[in-house]
Formats: sequence, C-alpha cells, structure tokens
Amino acid sequence: MRLRHYCISLAVLFTGLISFSATAQSSYPNRPIRLIIPFTPGGVTDTSGRFIAEQLSLKLGQQVIADNRPGASGNIGTQMVATAEPDGYTLLLGYAGTLSINPSLFDKVPFDSLKDFAPIGKIGDAVLILVANNDFAGKNWAEVIAISKKDPNGLSYGTSGSGGTPHIAGELLRQKTGANLVHVPYKGGGQALIDLLGGNIPLVYTAVAGANQYVKSGRVKAIAVSSAKRSPSLPDVPTFIESGVKDFEIDDWVGLLAPAKTPKPIVMKLNQALNEILNSPEGKAKLLGMGITPTPGTPEKFGEQIKSDLLRFSPIVKGMQIKSE
Repeated sequence: MRLRHYCISLAVLFTGLISFSATAQSSYPNRPIRLIIPFTPGGVTDTSGRFIAEQLSLKLGQQVIADNRPGASGNIGTQMVATAEPDGYTLLLGYAGTLSINPSLFDKVPFDSLKDFAPIGKIGDAVLILVANNDFAGKNWAEVIAISKKDPNGLSYGTSGSGGTPHIAGELLRQKTGANLVHVPYKGGGQALIDLLGGNIPLVYTAVAGANQYVKSGRVKAIAVSSAKRSPSLPDVPTFIESGVKDFEIDDWVGLLAPAKTPKPIVMKLNQALNEILNSPEGKAKLLGMGITPTPGTPEKFGEQIKSDLLRFSPIVKGMQIKSE
C-alpha cells in the first residue's frame, strides 16, 4: 500500500513538473532576455546584434538587452552562453570566425560549437571586400597580382587580425592565384582602414559594412568582393569569381544561438520572430545597409552551415599554420 501511494505521489509530482514546464514555455518570455555579443561595440557584429535585439524586443514584448562581452577573439562571451541556463533568457550573437574558425585556430576553446549550442537561425551573410589606397596603381585584381609579383618583398594587405575570415580569404587568394601577398594583422578592421586611408598600407581585406562609406565617397578603391554574387550595397564592384578566381566564395556570417537543451518551443518561437524581422522591409533595408544579406531559415539549416564550415575551415587553418595571437 505504501509503495502504491509512493508511486502515485511520484506520478503526481512528475505530472506537475511537466505542466509547470509547459506553462513556463508557453508564457515565454516573461522577463528580459540577454543577448551576449562577444565583441567590442562598433563593428558589424555589434551593430547587427543591437538591431536584432531592438527588433526582438518589439516582437516578443520583452526587452532584449545587448551585452558586449569581448575577449579572446570572441571565445569569452561565447563560453558564457555555452554554460548558461538553457531557458531562453541568455542568447548568443554567433559569428563565423568564433564558431567555425576558432576551434582550429586555438589549441583549445572553452566550448564545443556543435554540442554546446542550440541554433536558432542565421541572421545573414556579411560580404567581404578587398580595398586599396587611392595612390595604389592597381585598379582590379589582375593588376594587384601583377604588382605583387614585381616586389620581392611582397604586397602588404591588412585585416582585423590573424586567423579571422578576411585573413583566411587573403591567404586562399594567395594560394589560388600565386599573388605575392603579405598579411599585416591589426587589432580590428577599423584600425586597418585608418592606416589604408593614411597611405600606410596599400590594401585591406575587411567587411563591406566597414568600408562601404569610404568606397562610396571615393576615399578608397574597391578591388573585388568575395561573395558569390555582387553586394547589393556596392553593385558596381565585381566579385573575385568575375575577376577570374574560380569558385572563390568566402563570407562572414552572424546568427542567433541559445545554450544546448533549450526547449524546442522556445527555439522555434525565437526563430519565428527572427525570420519575421529578416523578411520585413525594414529589416532587409537595415541589414543590407550594413553590408549583411539577410538569410531567413530554419534552426536545422543554420546548424548544418556551422558544421560544414567547421569541416571546411579546419584544413585551411591548419595548412596555413596560423595560431591565435
């Protein structure tokens, strides 16, 4: 009899827990959400993250707070989300470099890109561009190659740092075309562009979002973009594929993730809200203005890209023999 009462009590408790969990999920969110941005304010990752946080606040009826937690090439902020409670109240502004490149770049990263996160959806692809100082003689990629081969010391190009997507793109260009390029890492794409404008370096590989204003104002020359198609922000700038580099396509991307084991209904509610933002005229215009092409889709599709990019970049990074600074 006692055993029976014990079993009944457990059943009632278990049913109550299920009911409580279902109620919590259906009422989600009922308090502010924190969106961790694992980089300093000002870059394309930060600006896109803040826009998404603002729009999610409107869609969900609860404030979504953008919280910058920079350090270790994005690893510190990313780890915070990996170890957070999987309740939907701590989210990650994920970045291609952190989730797909850092695991190969660092001897050890404090998270597993596939096991520690529940993908919500990709926000969009950030187009990369090679730009030149106005005093640089070359006007297109063929001329850049020719000029680079004339200098035994090579032709310098700056990026936001060693191991980032622009660095990998530049090294792949060197391997594919034989261009005599020499990488110069900076502590951020903005600093590289300042040196480019000052004539201290001939080339910079960076995000369209950062270079856009300088290209449009004529302060720098655009050589090519590394996306499959021309950037809507700079439709007159050719792609590297058009410039003769076969199958050359490398973009940065940004996306939204939650800790692993976040309940599926919460993930899907966030995915629906995100896709509504990305499909809206305002969302499209705002992101395209940042140099980001919106890519609404499913959590599964985003997860597949993270996995495929991990496999894609691992041999490239190891072959380049670069390590984090």
